[in-house]
Amino acid sequence: MTDWAGRTATEIAAAVQDRRAAPREVVRAHLDRIARLDGRFGAFRRVRAEAALAEADEVGGRSDVARLPLAGVPVAVKDNLAVRGESVRVGSAATPDTPAGADHVTVARLRAAGAVVVGLTNVPELCVFGTTEGVHGTTRNPWDPARSAGGSSGGGAAAVAAGLVPLALGNDGMGSLRIPAANCGLVGVKPGHGVVPAGIGEGDWFGMSENGPLATTVADARLMLTVLADGPLPRREDSGTLRIAASLRSPLPGVPVSRPYADAVRETAGVLMRGGHQVRRADPPYPASLGTAALTHWTAGTSVDARGLDRRLLARRTRVHAAVGRPFVSRAETGAARRRLRGRLEPFFDAYDVLLTPALARRSPVAGPWHERGWLRNVAVNSAYSPFTPPWNLTGWPALVVPSGTLPSGAPCAVQLAGPPGSEATLLELAGRVEELRPWRRTAPSV
Repeated sequence: MTDWAGRTATEIAAAVQDRRAAPREVVRAHLDRIARLDGRFGAFRRVRAEAALAEADEVGGRSDVARLPLAGVPVAVKDNLAVRGESVRVGSAATPDTPAGADHVTVARLRAAGAVVVGLTNVPELCVFGTTEGVHGTTRNPWDPARSAGGSSGGGAAAVAAGLVPLALGNDGMGSLRIPAANCGLVGVKPGHGVVPAGIGEGDWFGMSENGPLATTVADARLMLTVLADGPLPRREDSGTLRIAASLRSPLPGVPVSRPYADAVRETAGVLMRGGHQVRRADPPYPASLGTAALTHWTAGTSVDARGLDRRLLARRTRVHAAVGRPFVSRAETGAARRRLRGRLEPFFDAYDVLLTPALARRSPVAGPWHERGWLRNVAVNSAYSPFTPPWNLTGWPALVVPSGTLPSGAPCAVQLAGPPGSEATLLELAGRVEELRPWRRTAPSV
């Protein structure tokens, strides 16, 4: 019998469509792998073993299985999106343990496409920070278990990197997809505003938070994004040379970029040049106020999400984060700072089609009880290692990360590709070129 755990979503779907594999067989293999390995990584808050097998049988019995783009593919869902019959805990003891009556629209789209939800993945409380730990345990990077998988979609990234599922649904409000994807050697896509339905928490962090895929290949990420999107992804009319700006400048002044991430940008620039594209060194005109804008929106979003929750049940770092953001909620709601940032960056993207940057400034922090440590220490650590992701949430423009090179530990390094509105397909095309010319190992060797 074929072991389907560790295979790509594209391979699995093709096998189920052709009746070469039964959905139950595929899901059972992944459930067995979760039972065997997840105790080491803490990817899942809840595994839906019986329900997933029943749903796999339903998919197998569908008359249209040959036309289902995700036929029989096991997926994991971030624990801030509703899955029918399961509670949405958002990593907190303060949220109600009440089963959801209906699927979130993105979950419904995955199921309609033939995917099977095997579980809900761990997040930091209220999805605030770039490491994943709390009342439901600590999520570790399968490539380097001493290190955090990142956050806030850390559980989903760990699950995919360990081959527990081929795809995970996450979301990104300040880098929450791209940070763990970069740590765990995955493709993580934050689509532009309005491409995929959001509906995340209380107001999507003022429209900055987007749902998107975590995958081990560009083809799988594209497949999942196509299922999630409201319509076809726009394609470039001209399939020729792209103008790519490569930048090592941190959007946050004073944050240095470590050598592996700088080298990853240089090496990826070379790959893209060999692929026929123009690459020039050019820094976006990030405003000096960007760090302040990021912090005020980040804290204000948490303040909104914490409304109505029992503060006594929240971790101290979450309470402080929400309290700091309370005075900024009305300012963030106006969108003025985000409009100014877009206005400042638009001329840059008149000159360049795509921006290439490091995905992170340095490797992720050591895995541990960050939820028990002080707020300022958490903010400082998060800002120092992930300064490159927030600008694209503030603008609402698309960005993705793709593996490129390795860290001294042997864990993956990564770069980020960002573009103007409507450039999701272009970014995926470039990421595919990187994968073709500089392929990466899909699953962590620790498993």
